[in-house]
Amino acid sequence: MTTAATATAATATAATATAATATADRRPVLAVAHRGDPYRYRENTLPSVRSALAAGADAVEVDVQLTRDRVPVLLHDTTLERLWGDPRAIGRVTTEQLAELRQGELAVPTLAEAVEAVAAANGPRLLIDLDEPGPAAATWSVVTELGAERVVAFCGPVTAMLAVRALSPDAEISLTWKQPRMPAPALLRDLRPRFLNPPFGLVTPAFVAAAADQGLAVSTWTADLRRTMRRLRDTGAASITSNRISVLRTVLDGRR
Repeated sequence: MTTAATATAATATAATATAATATADRRPVLAVAHRGDPYRYRENTLPSVRSALAAGADAVEVDVQLTRDRVPVLLHDTTLERLWGDPRAIGRVTTEQLAELRQGELAVPTLAEAVEAVAAANGPRLLIDLDEPGPAAATWSVVTELGAERVVAFCGPVTAMLAVRALSPDAEISLTWKQPRMPAPALLRDLRPRFLNPPFGLVTPAFVAAAADQGLAVSTWTADLRRTMRRLRDTGAASITSNRISVLRTVLDGRR
């Protein structure tokens, strides 16, 4: 073999080894179901949560509000109007009154019911999205009463996540972040998030690298188009949230 051929072969071998190492180092991207499986079942209901789990979600993201009797239930809005056709604010309705809104198998579930459904799947997690700190204490109380600290994680803005961190030094936190610059080091020391959680439009390889420099993985939301899912996967994002969990699962598994 000539010197040139030897060099070419060595270069090819090195490139193959580098590619193999990169593949081995690439961790699977987590598929997170946004409010369950809302294209099949009404969002933030137990059928929606269970459908997402059956579709292969690594985690199911849900929203929490408090009823009049301070029970955490699954609901994004502050009123029941959009999903349940009832104009009342959730904070003015008791859990007993919520039961009257049941529509067949669909009902406003308690957080405890959702935690138990995910725990029964033995592997996936429940990602609790808190938009503000008010529900944090009641939410954490439910989690600890069920012994489900390892089943749940939390996401949300700074004020809500600081409330979670004050309740638990070990809770897993994804800090929802809507700015291109990284959070201040002092905030990261206080909050100790595992993930930085921006909307998908902010996520680029450079953003992921900057987060990694701060010891953070990147989770992102809410990607519903295949091309967006593929782009995010290729940036190095560690977690992608979607309303179309079955589609996301096929993209991340390389099936389409």
